Amino acid sequence: MKQALDCSLLKGHQNRDKEEELSRPGLSTPRVAVTTLGCKVNSFESALITEALNNQALTPGKDGRSKVHIINTCTVTHEADRQARQAVRRVVRENPDAVVIVTGCYAQLKPQECASIPGVDLVVGNDKKLELDALLPSLLDGNLPSIMVGDPDGGTSLPKRLLSGFENKSRAFLQVQQGCDQRCTFCVIHRARGRSQSQPCQQVLEQARRLVENGFRELVVCGVDLGSYGGDLRGESGSGLSTLLTKLNAMEGDFRLRLSSLDPVHLNAEVVDLIAGSERLCPHVHLSIQSASTLILKRMKRRYDRDLLYERVAYLYKKIPDVVISADLMAGFPTETESDFQQTLEAVRDLGLAYPHVFSFSARSGTPASRIANQVVVDERKRRSRRLRAAGEEVRHHLLSSRIGASRRVIIEGGGHAPAGYQRARTAEYLPVFVPLGDKKSGSWMNVQISGVKDQTLIGVAAD
Repeated sequence: MKQALDCSLLKGHQNRDKEEELSRPGLSTPRVAVTTLGCKVNSFESALITEALNNQALTPGKDGRSKVHIINTCTVTHEADRQARQAVRRVVRENPDAVVIVTGCYAQLKPQECASIPGVDLVVGNDKKLELDALLPSLLDGNLPSIMVGDPDGGTSLPKRLLSGFENKSRAFLQVQQGCDQRCTFCVIHRARGRSQSQPCQQVLEQARRLVENGFRELVVCGVDLGSYGGDLRGESGSGLSTLLTKLNAMEGDFRLRLSSLDPVHLNAEVVDLIAGSERLCPHVHLSIQSASTLILKRMKRRYDRDLLYERVAYLYKKIPDVVISADLMAGFPTETESDFQQTLEAVRDLGLAYPHVFSFSARSGTPASRIANQVVVDERKRRSRRLRAAGEEVRHHLLSSRIGASRRVIIEGGGHAPAGYQRARTAEYLPVFVPLGDKKSGSWMNVQISGVKDQTLIGVAAD
């Protein structure tokens, strides 16, 4: 086995510049690196893995090279699979002596495919990814099989320990739920993540308190199917998402709460009223819409139709007129006609979807949708995707222009691409803002007045 280790959380496949070096006595100064692809839940889990390795009394190595590299993968589309393979090959190419561990959803569903990539030493499923710190000594001693992937329904783990934080002090992810019981006809995530499981409310609150105490000013409440939170907590009274949000909202501290993706069926009046009545819950909602055609939604096996979608969003605007909506949309689902697509395109404008996250349909092996005879050709899927994104840009331009002159309390994000003399910040509505450079660090609050728009980003000037 290659000798090995390098430890740091790299948030997303595009951020590979910073690595936190670790060593452990008796293991030839191992150092570990963690590369994260995909969703917020993956980011939370990668942070846990990194922190667990830190807590093993690891100290900086000496040779400046990785000895173990963990790649936490995604498999939501064929493109996600391709990026995972690309990330693994890049790691092997740049550091051929590293011990390479592949985990996450792609590893869970395609363990043999992952293991066949030259240079991969170990494939670990979602059921054991949070045990990597305990597995590491045996791995280095050569005492583990090359593939360790079990049934996610048998124990895809929710975190059992608390996380102290993330590298970026401006925002922390707060995982409260794992897995999905929905069986959408295009999706494989329920096979990769297992059944829906909810973190007990008390542990969620303890985790949130730790993050706030450690300086985080925004917590993003996330899960694989967030709206299903509490459905499996039979022993807890009033254990649904709205109850959890009420308790989080009542916590002490100067911070804000943001919801991650919600199915429209879970955007009920109770949740909307909570957001509307709170200064802490952000007026920003990300909806997993996919399509606005009732016929296509039925074939996707979604839990709502076009009428319910419009009804829920109308109530959202009624209670929170300045709310910002982002959404997942899919172009080119099998049997989608031009008329079906037009209904989704209209919804971008009708519902004010300023930030549509658009995906071309990806036929995942073993799904019902992959077996539908009437598949939309790839070029047409791409063309429809471009049209959805263009419609979103129009909505976004109008939205950003409408904010000129407004006053906002923003959180400094730092870094990123910004004009000379400026740095990035973010409003509660999740709108990006360029603010003047100053002595405020990432994660700090700042009061600004919006003076203009540049590169689809608000321009803010300091305000008292």
